[in-house]
Formats: sequence, C-alpha cells, structure tokens
Amino acid sequence: MEPIVPFEPVAADDIPAGPQWAAQIKWDGVRMLVYFDGASTKLVNRRLHERTMQYPELADARRYCRAKSVILDGEIVAFDAARPSFHEVMRRDGIRNAQAVPAAVREIPVTYMVFDILYLDGEWVTGRSLEERQRLLARAVEPGAGVRLVENTADGEKLFDVMRKHGMEGIVVKDLASTYAVGGKDGRWRKIKVRRDLTAAVGGVTYGGGRVNALLLGLYDGQGRLHYIGHAGSGRLTGRDWADITAAAELLRMPDCPFAAKPPRSAGAVWIRPMLTAKVRYLEWTAGRTLRQPVIEAVSAGFGTDCTFDRLDETTV
Repeated sequence: MEPIVPFEPVAADDIPAGPQWAAQIKWDGVRMLVYFDGASTKLVNRRLHERTMQYPELADARRYCRAKSVILDGEIVAFDAARPSFHEVMRRDGIRNAQAVPAAVREIPVTYMVFDILYLDGEWVTGRSLEERQRLLARAVEPGAGVRLVENTADGEKLFDVMRKHGMEGIVVKDLASTYAVGGKDGRWRKIKVRRDLTAAVGGVTYGGGRVNALLLGLYDGQGRLHYIGHAGSGRLTGRDWADITAAAELLRMPDCPFAAKPPRSAGAVWIRPMLTAKVRYLEWTAGRTLRQPVIEAVSAGFGTDCTFDRLDETTV
C-alpha cells in the first residue's frame, strides 16, 4: 500500500448547521493513517513519514480491526491532566532511537482517535459518502484500550462552546455527503479553532528586508520582571503598519535585553524599550510557558507594564 496525502479541512470562522453537517472534536494530536495489508501494519503521518516505530501499541492492526485489509484515518493523541496535549504527543512522535520507545510508551500513553476509513477488504471506499464510510468504520474497528472512534455531534455550536470552556483546540465540521478527496482540501470539511487573546509588551524586534518582520513578546510578573512569551510575525498588520512599527522601534532601541532571561532564537534581535503593546490571538500555552501559534491583531503605543500575568484567565496558562 503506497501512502497517500489525507483529505484536509479548511479553516473557517462560522460553524455550519443543518442535518447534512456533523461536528467532531478536534483532538490536537498527530494526524496518522494506519495501513494494514492483511499481514503487516504501517503508520504514516500526513507528510508521508513513517511512524510505526514510535507507536508499537498500534503496530498490529489485527488487535483493533476486524478487516482483512484496511486504511484508517485519525489522530494520535496524548493527554496531560485529562486534556489533549500537543507537547506530549510530539515527545512520542519525535523519538528517533528505537531503544527509547519502551520507556516512552510507559511515560506517554497515547490513544488513536479514528474518524475515517479509506480502504476496506481490498476495495477503496473513498468515493462513498462520509455517512456510509462511518458505518463501515464502526463495523471494521473494535474500540478498546488505546483506540477509539470519534463521535459525531449534531449541534456544532454547542460542541464548540464545550471545547472553549474546557480549553480544547476546537472542532471539525463535516458534510455527511462528502466523499474523501485524497490530497484534497475543501469546504466540505471545516475546522473552527478556539482562539484566546491577550495584550503583550514588545521587548524586541527582528528585521528582514530592512524593516521589522517579527515582535518578541512578554508579560510582567508581580515583581515587575518582563518574561518572554514568544515571537509573532503573522497577523492582520498591513505594510504601512510594519513601516510604522519599524520607525517606532528605531526610536525605542536600547542596548540591553529587557527580558528577565534572554529569549531563545534571539540572535539578530534588536532590543527596544517595552513601550509598544501588541494584541495577540493564540491557540494555547505550551509547557514552556510560551504562546502557541500567536497571531498579531494590532500594535499600539502604550506602557507595556499593564501587560501582566495576573490579567490572564488562569485556566488558559
């Protein structure tokens, strides 16, 4: 079985509603396809890199699948305090030494959340509707320890609200009539992510092509120390906005790093007095207390000392 590029959802802001749509939890794991030819099992990720070694508990599809041959699509998820943790699953996925696998299996248990079936008993089923594929999937897979079937929810708005309250990544909403487009990406599958926001102080900048292209962000603790929380360079800023930031950064240059500890990846950074603030949307906090996927919404002049950890919702840190 030659590995294939899986069907991808498109990013969306609105949650479609109606009987043709099914909402599912977006588990914030590693996308993984399981290939079983009747004799051997192979795990391959969305970038077509094999990961069978990293997940030995899933390396024999006969343990959880009744089919003679099959291709399954899903996400491998690791949990931290009952919540999916992208950081934890990447610790498993990043293993390159087979000798490290047994210890990782004990320390970082994973669950395969299966949501689709592409091939069954010698036949491609990608041309059938999602609704029909899900019926085939329920017959082919036997859920158990480490393997679960992803459930549909009719009310996408309600599921999204639950995800937001529990600090989860978001939802995927799928057209039940949709066929599976190998290597495709279109609006029949849509992902809606929970985003949080904060206002951070800007303590440094980096340059590209003669102007600022990224901001080094920070928040103050109770003792007035500025702690680095991440770089951000993408977002809604226009070329004029970046030109204005470049001009402001030139006026605010300082020789010493304003952060309590020098940030990683700061070679080439120019330190500035933290008198610019950035409104930033982000997905979650990482284990290292930096922002995951920060996106700049706006930058303004202001005293960054107002940007403190105690203004954050503790459940998001």
